[in-house]
Amino acid sequence: ICMDCSLMKSATGLTGSGSRDWYLQRLSAVILAVYTVVVFGWILFHSGFDYEQWKGFMMTLPMKVFSLLAVLSLVAHAWIGMWQVFTDYVTTRQMGPSASGLRLVLTSAVIIAVLAYAVWVIQIFWAN
Repeated sequence: ICMDCSLMKSATGLTGSGSRDWYLQRLSAVILAVYTVVVFGWILFHSGFDYEQWKGFMMTLPMKVFSLLAVLSLVAHAWIGMWQVFTDYVTTRQMGPSASGLRLVLTSAVIIAVLAYAVWVIQIFWAN
């Protein structure tokens, strides 16, 4: 009998499907890589920039949308990755009978953290 089965069925990955989560995590990695190249590319081609130039670049509508997409990608990527780590390694077999409670606490902490970061970034980019 699986003691963790009800928890595992109710706390699925982001999409509820392992293959969809896998594809979403790869897509989010590509988005984050492209975002990193764009930001570092801008920095390389604008040496000696000041705060106003940086703010001007980051607060354009395309960069605000791209930054929001990057943060949402980071949230999805982090959630899927941490959920997989917790379900693979925080198990009754490896941690004993307290594994389910520990996994619930860890999963809740990750959910709170990624949602807080997402809200914070949205406030930074869209409240101005």
